[in-house]
Amino acid sequence: MVVESIKSMTISEAEMKKRYVFTNLDIIHNIEAKNRSTILMCAHYASWEWIFILQTYIKSRGNAVYKRLSNKYFDALVKRIRARYNSYLITTKETIPVLTDLKEKDILTINGFISDQSPKLEKAHHWNEFMGIKVPIHTGAEMLAKRLDMSVVYFAVRKVKRGFYEVSFKMLSEYPNTVKNYDITDEFITLVEQQIHDAPEYYLWTHKRWKHRDKIPAEFK
Repeated sequence: MVVESIKSMTISEAEMKKRYVFTNLDIIHNIEAKNRSTILMCAHYASWEWIFILQTYIKSRGNAVYKRLSNKYFDALVKRIRARYNSYLITTKETIPVLTDLKEKDILTINGFISDQSPKLEKAHHWNEFMGIKVPIHTGAEMLAKRLDMSVVYFAVRKVKRGFYEVSFKMLSEYPNTVKNYDITDEFITLVEQQIHDAPEYYLWTHKRWKHRDKIPAEFK
C-alpha cells in the first residue's frame, strides 16, 4: 500500500483507471442528480488512497478529511498525493467550518472520512463491538451528515490481483436525519468487519483501535 501510494504521484490517469475500477458509480451520480452532497465513509482497507481518481468521474468537489501530520515534509507529501485529481485536503479542525461554508454557497461536495480509527476517549459518544471487542466508535461522519443533510455512502475496496482493485458503493442513508443516531455508524462498522473477515490480510492493523477496551464508561456497559 505504501508503494502504491507513492506510485500514485506518477501513474497516468488512464493506467489508474485500468487498475482502480468503480462497479456502481450510478449511486454517486444519482445523489448528484438530486443536488445533494455526499459523506463517503471508508476504512483503512486495501488501496483506499486511490479513491481520489473518483474525481475524474463526478462533478462534486472532493474533500478528504485528515489529521495533519507532525512532520511537515510527510504532510506535504500526503497533500501532493491526495490532491492530484483536484481533491482538497481538510484537517479535522477545519472540517465543520469549511463544509458549512460550502453548503451555504450551494457547492456540491463529496467528503471522504476514514472512520474506523479509535476516537479520543474524552470525545467518545458511542461504544459498540468491533471485531468482538467493545470500543469507542468515531461518529463524526454521521453527525456531520445529519447536521448538513448529506447522503452517506460506504465504499468497499476489493483486491482483484496485485495492483488491481474494484470499488463498490453502498448507500447507508440518503436522508440521514430520518434514521436514529448511530444507526449509520453501526452499519458502517458491520460492513468493515465483513471486509476484514473476508480477507483480513488487506486491513491496516497498525492503528491501535482497541486501546480503550478496558475503559468502558458505566453507561455503555
